[in-house]
Amino acid sequence: MSPPLRSGLRRRPRTALLAVGALTTALLISAPQSAQAGPPNLISNPGFETAGTGAMPACWSQSGWGDNDYTFETVADAHSGTKAMKVELTRRVDGDRKALITENTVCAPTVVPDRQYDLSLWYKSTTPDVSVTLFRRDTDAGWQYWTDLKTLEISADYAQAEVRTPAVPPKTDRIAWGVSVYGTGSVTTDDYAMEEVSVPVPDPECTGTAQECEDGRWEVLPVQNPVRSMHSVVMHNGKVLLIAGSGNDPSLFEAGSFTSAVYDPADGSYRVIPTPADMFCAGHVQLQDGRVLIMSGNKGYPSADGTIGYQGLKDSYLFDPETETYIRTNDMNDGHWYPSATILGNGDVISFGGLKEDSTGSVTAERFSAAENRWLPLWQVNQTWSYWGLYPSMILMQDGRLFYSGSHVFGNGTPGTGAAIYDYEANTVTEVPGLQSKDERDQSASVLLPPAQDQRVLTLGGGNIDTNPAANRLTDIIDLKQPDPSYVHGPPIPQGTVDMGDGPRPQTGAEGKMYVSAVLLPDGTVLETGGALHNRANPVYEASIFDPVTETFDPVTPDPEARGYHSSSFLLPDGRVMSVGDNPGNGSWNHNVSVYTPPYLLKGPRPQITSVIDGEWTYGDTQRITVDRPVVKAELIRPAAVTHSSDPNQRFVDLPMTVDGNNIDLNVTSNPNLAPPGWYMLFAVDANGVPSVAEWVHLSGPAAMAAEAPSAHVHEFAQEAQAAPEQPQRKRASAPVDPQVAGCDRHYGSAGVCVPTVFPKKVAPTTKARCSWLAEHDYGRLKVNGKDDPLKLDPNRDGVACGKGDLRRR
Repeated sequence: MSPPLRSGLRRRPRTALLAVGALTTALLISAPQSAQAGPPNLISNPGFETAGTGAMPACWSQSGWGDNDYTFETVADAHSGTKAMKVELTRRVDGDRKALITENTVCAPTVVPDRQYDLSLWYKSTTPDVSVTLFRRDTDAGWQYWTDLKTLEISADYAQAEVRTPAVPPKTDRIAWGVSVYGTGSVTTDDYAMEEVSVPVPDPECTGTAQECEDGRWEVLPVQNPVRSMHSVVMHNGKVLLIAGSGNDPSLFEAGSFTSAVYDPADGSYRVIPTPADMFCAGHVQLQDGRVLIMSGNKGYPSADGTIGYQGLKDSYLFDPETETYIRTNDMNDGHWYPSATILGNGDVISFGGLKEDSTGSVTAERFSAAENRWLPLWQVNQTWSYWGLYPSMILMQDGRLFYSGSHVFGNGTPGTGAAIYDYEANTVTEVPGLQSKDERDQSASVLLPPAQDQRVLTLGGGNIDTNPAANRLTDIIDLKQPDPSYVHGPPIPQGTVDMGDGPRPQTGAEGKMYVSAVLLPDGTVLETGGALHNRANPVYEASIFDPVTETFDPVTPDPEARGYHSSSFLLPDGRVMSVGDNPGNGSWNHNVSVYTPPYLLKGPRPQITSVIDGEWTYGDTQRITVDRPVVKAELIRPAAVTHSSDPNQRFVDLPMTVDGNNIDLNVTSNPNLAPPGWYMLFAVDANGVPSVAEWVHLSGPAAMAAEAPSAHVHEFAQEAQAAPEQPQRKRASAPVDPQVAGCDRHYGSAGVCVPTVFPKKVAPTTKARCSWLAEHDYGRLKVNGKDDPLKLDPNRDGVACGKGDLRRR
């Protein structure tokens, strides 16, 4: 057995620990061996025939990490020639071992950004826990993990594995790769090959106006949304569930009138659905079988005097897309008005935060068991007794931990840095630094950038409805592959126009937006759209497309409709984006629906997926599709379940390809934390970024053809945070929360009217100026609730704010 070898990804796992040493001139000019066929093989010593100066063959190194026992051995059991490489794990707790191309300028193949390469090797394997793994050299940052490409099936005899890389990222000049073993057993490999491929680029054909082809176009649909929907869920039958509950309308709440609607994009129709409870500001997530789990909602609106706030329900329901009906589940342990909802790799759902039945903050973590189809009792769920706030954005990481991005709803962020990693198994919270202005990220958006394998999160915009500053343009990006991850500043959100009550004018200074929507697009970019400058006021008309590769924004045509509070935007299976809602402070609702056609749909004919051999997919599987013409990538996109700028389950999962003409084999990740079980939209994309219409596939279960369910290929990312993990707090019933947490000054009007606690700077601090601003924004007659008049809107003290008597007083 080899001595312990520590080369995990947190300590440059890419670099060989057993150096090759000086290579001879003969090696430098030696021709590739038997793997060469057709184009030149870019691998040096592809069959391990040339000995190195150490224990490994020339240009090959031992690599890996974790607690395991292993051997590396050059054996005579070759596919061709006289030698092959055998890597074996006899005991494993965690980690992997891999024979890797040595990361230096002599051995690592040179690559060109934006090009793709076909990789192949011959192998035997006694374990299903084997993956082709790539690393790349960034010209600025050096060697780093790139991606896993393909899971290899068990094979007693030599079998060939082939797979194509994604497009090489910018600033990459070399790559290294090998086979990672992450379960007990052995893999023997031989005859590696790497060849550059050329994919035809169709001539773009503009099918709109020049501006539309550059910036896309919006269409306001002729039929309005019949309900005040603030929750949008794209279901696996292509229809959209729009949940309103009482729709933030106290009169509907008092009448017990709770609604939802199902929208069918195929014919533009709506079907209003009777809704059993007030699901206004509930949480929701799609389960493995496609049903929608809806948790909590509104038990009661705030009292007029401001002494009690919103109250959360314990109720929970399942929505069945087939019958379009709600089915009651067991209750949660707490009420959770504004809860998070994150699906885990085993299909369970975990939820945090929100307001309890008494309008205090819930510190109870809740877990819905997929196996038992119920919420677990409190004693079966790990508890830190932490208050995570309202709609905290909790994103599942590749190792099963949760990243709290700092995006939330209402007021300040969590104490400390405002972002953290939560480890459910260890039950610890570790703060993550770098988030800018963490107390002004109220109703910002956070999204796991494409592809999910990259483990990078983008956070955009935000404000603070307590202090009501102008919303910001801030963006922050974190790479969770780093050993000690930290947010770094991203480019500012582009500016558009803002309506301050007297018509749109260009944004100036640092003006940005809150209520941001961020939507993953099938070409691998992100559309950010909608927003407002202040709390439920001053809509911002701006949209742009963020490119994760270049980390730049490209401004595009904005939605012509206001999309602020209680709006949402989401991807449709045909590649367009739909936007609904807007609920300004006067309590009104925007029932108009907008649909955005991105520029990629105006570049001519779309590729077509002409067949999907099997719509039931399993982890680590290879699935064949056919297309009508060449494509450069394919991916799974998890359908939206979005509200209040938040959809932590939205993700884009790359599917590495093996290409044989129009037949394409797609390689599915073996890690369910990267792609939690459920229904996904499958897109194929050509070299111009034009996507197909999506096909629906269902992902679940162990790897096909495997002798046993495989463990996930987990990398040791984000393991060396400088902050010490925080242990659970003392058990407590709740966290204190201001009853006015919803950001409205409840001294005036009704629960559906939100008088801002702080007026825009241009509004003078006088009764006349404030009342004029309120009148311009259609606030109507405002009752003074109680005796206090903090904004001085009722100087004559007749109980009516901004009455005629108030405006006559000097």
